[in-house]
Amino acid sequence: MSSSEAVAAPVSGDAATGNGPKPRGGLYRFLFVHEVDDYPSTGKRTGYLLLAVLATVILYYTYYTQTGVTPNILQYFHMSFAYYVGIVIVSNLIGAFASLPASKTDKLGRSNVVIYGLLLVGLIVAVWVPNATSEFSFAAAICVLGLVEGAILVATPALVRDFSPQLGAMGRASSMGFWTIGPVAGSLLTSIVASATLSHFVDWQSQFIISGVTSLVVFAICLLLLKDLSPRLRDQLMVSTQDQVLVEAKSRGVSEAEVAAATARPWSQILKWDLVGSAAGIALFLLVYYAAAGFFTIFYSTTFKNPDGSYFSVIQANNLNKWFWGADAVALIVFGALSDRLRVRKPFMLVGAVGAIAMLIVFLQQAGHANTSFATLATIEVFLAMFLSIVFAPWMAAYTETVEAKNPALVGTGLALWGWLLRLVVGISFIFLPIVINSVNPVVDNLPLASNTIPGTNTNAQQFLVQHPQSVAFAQAHAALLATLNEPKNAPVVAALTASQSPANIARALAVLGPSTLAQLAKYQKQLTTLVVPYKAELSYLQTHQAALTDLQNGVAKSPKQWQNWFWVCVGGMVLFIPTIWLTKGRWSPSKAKRDEDEHEEKVAAELKELVGADA
Repeated sequence: MSSSEAVAAPVSGDAATGNGPKPRGGLYRFLFVHEVDDYPSTGKRTGYLLLAVLATVILYYTYYTQTGVTPNILQYFHMSFAYYVGIVIVSNLIGAFASLPASKTDKLGRSNVVIYGLLLVGLIVAVWVPNATSEFSFAAAICVLGLVEGAILVATPALVRDFSPQLGAMGRASSMGFWTIGPVAGSLLTSIVASATLSHFVDWQSQFIISGVTSLVVFAICLLLLKDLSPRLRDQLMVSTQDQVLVEAKSRGVSEAEVAAATARPWSQILKWDLVGSAAGIALFLLVYYAAAGFFTIFYSTTFKNPDGSYFSVIQANNLNKWFWGADAVALIVFGALSDRLRVRKPFMLVGAVGAIAMLIVFLQQAGHANTSFATLATIEVFLAMFLSIVFAPWMAAYTETVEAKNPALVGTGLALWGWLLRLVVGISFIFLPIVINSVNPVVDNLPLASNTIPGTNTNAQQFLVQHPQSVAFAQAHAALLATLNEPKNAPVVAALTASQSPANIARALAVLGPSTLAQLAKYQKQLTTLVVPYKAELSYLQTHQAALTDLQNGVAKSPKQWQNWFWVCVGGMVLFIPTIWLTKGRWSPSKAKRDEDEHEEKVAAELKELVGADA
């Protein structure tokens, strides 16, 4: 089947005589039949697209909810970072193989996968995850969530493709730009809700309940309103909305046998080197996207500091995430529309890839500067997100168009290949993440000791270390002397001598402390009075938790370099993506693309005239 042709044949015997399957009852049709037999008008088509995007946003919001509270989850379960990354890996790999059977949506339709995926995800996230009592139970829930998400990753973009012609208003790149907002807006929504509600609800479980209930609400909306094209319609190619009359005319003459023939042996048609190479290339390019979605909250809250010396809080990290995902969402729409207007994809991918490489290098260099300001980080990540979007929306359009060039009836299978390779590459790459970055646990485990208020004071260890370095330095240099003075048998003698240096108190101190300690006490009386006594609670706290705070300092010292190493891996993935741009279908020149479109319109007009003449 060529890219400009669709299946057309006489109606089959069953269709003509009415001997096909008996119609189902009303309840069954309400729950499971969501097809339309006529290509929808622009208004309805836009509504269905928006519903598909809304479903995608909420599904990814539920899947990414954990990323907004990752430090809280690690602390709650006393979970190692390696164990947490293992959950992410297994979830991604399960999602990868769940993508493969989702290719059956070419025959069975997309809408039911989306609708009931929302229901399953809502129940898992609202009920199972918040009631997990062990790290294993939590891991099991996230892995099942990955299974559902893997199937939906195929169904929702396929649904968007069905309702979007390649060119024109709300063309393929614009529509795919809106679809790719789903994962991005899911992450953005995670950050918005976490930063707005964590200070009120405190516990991490609240975030899952909120996202799970939201998924159940959207399930009800989609059950009522979301529709799917009938197989006869979705198995055809629409280059522009001008093709609508021709597509509908042809669909009336397509038999069930011909629909089955068009989708026969799908993998032998789709497993081609250009599609495999293109899908693998974008998976490598998106390594930084998945690092952002899964680990930016941890990265920010364990690497960067406020002016007062305290580390960025989880809320601050989520506020930074909002800038990244917000810029990503806006850029996806803008550059998707621009790609449709110019009728080309490849120039956008090349420019975006080069820009993303440059901005990621600038971004990773900030890890070596813990005092980089919030505003500076936000500015850099906005430009990074913009260049990522310049690549991704046009790539999604180009990839689906490349699949259509082979067989427009197998878009779901082509997207299943992409979903499988994407999850597989991400899952395998994340196996090495805890090996490259092993400093997270000492930081996450011990950071509360440094950030929580010291009992009996109005400060925390981080602030005290920054604000009173002389006290800390003196205490460290004279730790043995302070330990002797603070011994229970010595403390009353020292207190009495500090209050009054009478002959009796001196004599008693000499007898209890000995001449050497008494001499040091006299020598450092001023330092003890000004640097130690006013901060006795703080210095005692530091001494009690010295081992843990030392682990924290060691982790903090190693963390920036380790994160930089991982981001260099992501840069390598972007570089490897660039040659795969040439594997996708489409022109480099807007003028040549316009000429192709004009020629296609002439062919459509001629074919429609011939078809109408044959029916006359």
